[in-house]
Amino acid sequence: MTSEPARRGEPVSLSAALASFTDLWSPRIVTAVNDYDVRVAKVEGKHVWHTHDHTDEFFLVLEGELTIALREPAGERTVVLPKGSVYTVPRGTEHKPYAPGGAAILLFEPTGTLTVGDRHDEIPTHVDATTGHALD
Repeated sequence: MTSEPARRGEPVSLSAALASFTDLWSPRIVTAVNDYDVRVAKVEGKHVWHTHDHTDEFFLVLEGELTIALREPAGERTVVLPKGSVYTVPRGTEHKPYAPGGAAILLFEPTGTLTVGDRHDEIPTHVDATTGHALD
């Protein structure tokens, strides 16, 4: 594997990509599709309440289980995503992902999108506010 984040024309093993790092809530860019990054991340515990004002956020659970708390006009609710599930948080929806037992996820986000969105609560030290990192 090279460290270039957008390896067009080369296969990417998601299991090898996930095995290449240990940081939690610190996504790695595995490829790009048009103007979107495809990122993988290991997650455990709670992220931060945040909102992406201009983009939806797509989640695919590769391992474990991810829960996403949502604050919607009708009130708060949670969605539980077991392995193999997908969910899209609509733009402008405040949300907080968490994974008490740990999970591995794949995300599609426009290149340059911060992991903590456009608006967010105070960022805890275990959350990496990044636009994604290249694979090592």
